[in-house]
This record gives sequence, structure tokens and C-alpha cells, in this order.
Amino acid sequence: MSKRTPTQTEGAAPGLPGAANTEMAKAYSHHEVEARWYDWWQAQGYFTPERDPDKEPYTIIMPPPNVTGRLHMGHALTNAVEDILIRWKRMSGYSTLYLPGEDHAGISGQNVVEKELAAEGKTRHDLGREAFLERTWEWMNRYRPQIRDQLRRLGASCDWTRECFTMDPGPARAVRTVFKHLYDKGLIYKGERIVNWCPRCATTLSDLEVENEEEQSFLWTILYPVAEDDGTRPRNGITVATTRPETMLGDTGVAVHPDDERWADLVGKNVILPIMNRPIPVIADDAVDKEFGTGAVKMTPGHDPLDFEIGQRHNLPIINILNLDGTLNENAGPHAGKEAEQARKDVVAQLEREGLLIKVEPYTHNVPHCERCGTTVEPIVSDQWFVKMRPLAEPAIEVVRRGEIKIVPERFTRVYYHWMENIRDWPISRQLWWGHRIPVWYCDNGHMFASAADPAEVTQCEECGSTRIHQDSDVLDTWFSSGLWPFSTLGWPDHTPDYKYFYPTSVMETGYDILFFWVARMIFQGLENTGQAPFHTVYLHGLVRDDL
Repeated sequence: MSKRTPTQTEGAAPGLPGAANTEMAKAYSHHEVEARWYDWWQAQGYFTPERDPDKEPYTIIMPPPNVTGRLHMGHALTNAVEDILIRWKRMSGYSTLYLPGEDHAGISGQNVVEKELAAEGKTRHDLGREAFLERTWEWMNRYRPQIRDQLRRLGASCDWTRECFTMDPGPARAVRTVFKHLYDKGLIYKGERIVNWCPRCATTLSDLEVENEEEQSFLWTILYPVAEDDGTRPRNGITVATTRPETMLGDTGVAVHPDDERWADLVGKNVILPIMNRPIPVIADDAVDKEFGTGAVKMTPGHDPLDFEIGQRHNLPIINILNLDGTLNENAGPHAGKEAEQARKDVVAQLEREGLLIKVEPYTHNVPHCERCGTTVEPIVSDQWFVKMRPLAEPAIEVVRRGEIKIVPERFTRVYYHWMENIRDWPISRQLWWGHRIPVWYCDNGHMFASAADPAEVTQCEECGSTRIHQDSDVLDTWFSSGLWPFSTLGWPDHTPDYKYFYPTSVMETGYDILFFWVARMIFQGLENTGQAPFHTVYLHGLVRDDL
């Protein structure tokens, strides 16, 4: 049996407080013992690697937890797997860096603070932008130490001397630098496109932030009368089927397939839009599914992605019938001011009264909801900032095909290809106050420019020198900044000693659910901005599904 040093209590390390206590604890207390050991490990610098040219570096950049509260079992799984890899490589002689950090969390971060304000009977508008941002920083400074403490209690062997936050000055500068680079290259643009709009969060959402949920509803078949009926048709119009009859108030056309003989004689003619009583054209387009409903579909380019694309090809007008809070606006005619659900009931009732409702049948379909708050998402045409994705996606596909990045388990490689090969432009502007404000300025003389400088240093228009300028009020999608995480945490855009030694990193370990949210964006941002793949292996773990 080994002998215990008389002056050392169970679990105490030499030189630690309590080491001189000769009384052994009656029960093992992990709270006391493990905290002391962690402090001692950290004090000895065991988790802080040196940049040793004789050693091979091994780097894992921790997926930054959202500062929206305390950590959960999913975080424990993530950090356990990462810490195993780090400790293994550390004992194998590598110079290992496990870099911790936290994410400001954009929409989620703003939501938790707004909920706190709501409990006080206030809104962010009562405070104003500056005071609200001060309140949000208070939240972040309150919960970041708690997250740090939880990771320490897990025993995660992170290098806390290099801890980062996505809103720190270094990562913020990297965000502005990347935005400016992509803007100058023509890969960031502003334009009117169909976007996902959350009325509750009052912001646009990317496709990845939308969850489709199956719902039981109805398919309504509606008659659109022919504008000038010459009497040769056996019926008096064209019938369309829709799952959202209230959006018909913004219709600007009806589309059929070019090969559909049922409606061929109406192509090029006008029909009358019920309720609104305005003539709209019947067009032919290959994108129409002849098997859906009657084979004729209403065109609402302002509120449907496919309709928007078809409308662009046929120069259909765009009519927006929605306010940003989800109610109908003045373009909805007699139904203006109503909630969408009430408008649907009233539109159906009016169609029935006017003898234009042909059929109603049960129908199951997917309805988009906001991933964060669960509100039904409304497609809407809006003037937003976008990243042009095709030029960025192609190199990100090739680097995986060539084996420079390996995705584990391998089955997710096919999923990655499918998404990246069918990717659409990424809407990056968010109508929020919390986050990285878009580094674009407008001057009173009509000029617009992007700058990577600290916003406090931008005082005049780069084109005409006017001092009458203002910054874009929107902020960037959270994933824009976290997509830079493997290199913004290491000092980029400066070629710091850490960046030169520890980048590219080694393994990106995370849940498979953010393969596109985060991993794909880190890959194309790394390739575009550093010229190198940000890591050689992506290891995707499963998800904790059950509550404990």
C-alpha cells in the first residue's frame, strides 16, 4: 500500500491551499478537490502551449457557446470529445492549443435581453439603441464568466490566456476586413430579393435558420375569371389551387406549364384577380408542376421564392401585402390591417360569397418556422445585403473532393456536397441592434462605401469627402463572424506568431446539425481569406435529444 504524505490531504497538490491540513475528508468532494487541481494545472501553464519550431502544432478552436445562458449537456459532449483529443495529442508530444471562446449569438442574444426587459414592462425601443447595447453588454459580462466556470469544472484543458469573444476588438476587425474584401471583389452586394422574414424577431433569416414543420391544412381551389371571354371556352376562367389564399391579394400573374394543353389557349391573355379586381396575365414557365392542383398556379412574386424567380423571368410586378409585423398592409385592399390567419378566413369567406371558391380539400404540407422563436416565417421581398455564394462554394466543394478536408462520419460528405451544389446567395443583413454593425456608410450626396476601419475613425465619405455620413443600421448574421473563427481568434488579418504557427488548425469537432450553419462557412471563408483550408478534419458528433 502506498504511503500518504502526512501534510497532504486527499486530492491536494503541493503548494495548494489546504495542503497542510492533516485531517482527511470523510467523503470525496469533487467541488473542492477538482477546482483546486484545475487551478494548479493552470498555474503551472500546462494548458498554454509554446510556439516550438521543433514540435508539430495541434490546434482545436472550441465551437464558441452562445452567451444566452448557462451550458447544457450538448456542450458537455462537445468539450469532452475535444478535450480527449487535446490531452492525447499533448501527451504525444505535440504543441497543443485548445482555444476557448464565446459567441455573441445575434438574434438569440438580443432575444434573451428583450425578454428580460419585457419582464420589466419595457422594450428595447424604450431604451434606445445605445442604452440597449449597454444592457446587452451587461448580460454578456454576466454570463461569460459562468460559461468559463462551467468549462473549468468540466476539466476542459483550454488555454485561457487566448480566450476570445466574437465581439472582441480583434475578431471585430477581422469581420470588417472580410466584409470589405468581399465587397470590393463584388461578392457582397445589396439588392431586392425574396428573403425569410420573422415577424417576431423582426429580422431576415437565412434558409438555415428556418425549420419546416408538417401541418394539417387545406388546399383551396379558386376561379380567376377571364378578363375578355370570347365565349369559346366551356368555362369562364382558370382555376388555381393554393395553400395560402390570403396571399392572392398580391398576385400579379397566373402560371401554367408550356406543355399543359388544358390551359394553352389562355396563355398570353388576362384574367381578373378576385377581390382586388385587377387584370393579371397568364404566363407559361417550365418551373410549373403540372401535377400540383389544377396545373395552374397563382404568382405572388412578393411572397414566394419560386414565384419571385418566375416573376423575374417574365417581368411580373412585385406587390408586397405584408407589414413587418406580419399584418396585411394597404396593398391588401379590403383586408388591410388584419393578421394573416384572420385574413385567410375572411378571404375564403368572400370568395365563397362571390361564387369563386370551387373546392376545399384537406392537405398536409410543410410550413416554415423561425428556428429560434417558432413563429411562422413569411417570405417577403426586401432590400438586403447578400453574399454571392457560387464563386465561394465551388472551391469549398473541391477541397473536400480532393481530400484536403475529411468529414467524419463519411456519410455527411454527401450531405455537404448536396447542400453546397444547390446553395443560394446568403442574406447576411439582420434588422437587429446587437451584433457586428454592417461596415457600410452612406453620405448625403448619394455615395456608398465600405470600410474596414474602426467605425469611430470613419468621419468622411471616401468618394467626395463629405462629413455628412451615416452607417448602415443593420448588423451582420452571427454566422458571418463565427465563420472566421479559426483564424480571427489567432490574430488575423495580422500575420501574428500565433496565426503563423497554429493555423491552419487541426480538427473541427462539432454537432452535425451545424454542418452548413458553421462548418461550410468556415471552409469557404478560410479558403477565400487565408488561401488555406482552415482544418484538415471535421468530426461531427451526435446530438443529445432527451431532457435529463
